[in-house]
Amino acid sequence: MFRDDDALPRRPGEDARLTAEAAKGDQEAFETLVRRHTPELLRLAGRLVGPGGDPEDIVQEAFVTAWRRLPEFRGDAAFRSWMFRIVTNRCLNHIRARPPLTGTEVVPEAVPAGGYGSPIRTTEAREAMRDLLVALGRLPEDQRACWILRELHGLSYEEIAGVVGVEHPTVRGRIHRARRMLTEEMSAWR
Repeated sequence: MFRDDDALPRRPGEDARLTAEAAKGDQEAFETLVRRHTPELLRLAGRLVGPGGDPEDIVQEAFVTAWRRLPEFRGDAAFRSWMFRIVTNRCLNHIRARPPLTGTEVVPEAVPAGGYGSPIRTTEAREAMRDLLVALGRLPEDQRACWILRELHGLSYEEIAGVVGVEHPTVRGRIHRARRMLTEEMSAWR
């Protein structure tokens, strides 16, 4: 679909203008929003569904949904938050529909080109990443979604509450429980 370097830079207020134009049927405005937000949404979907998921299909379906619902978009949230909500809901539906992962399907994310300095450190980093992905896969889906949105995408508690459709204290509780479980699961790596 798109690479990170295909993403367009964001300027304050521009998404709101593009969203309003797209809601009136301007396909170029919508295409600009798609190019701008696809890389981050692909990362989100990939992290939420993990192995066995198809983040490209999920994000593509989310944009089709967004295009169809754009005339209903009231602008209560930013376009980015709205898309996070659509993608997160699609991912959670995908997760619910598939059998649970056993851990053997986990494929660690790529190690940087130069590795981590030595073959031993590179191997340790891959093993730690594999263990983290397995631990994330064991989290209840609601906790995993909140943790990923907070820790990997930097959303505020208020933004996460809007994305997952719960109150702010619920988000805080889910993230706290996720952190506690991940700390326990990853204790061997401390």
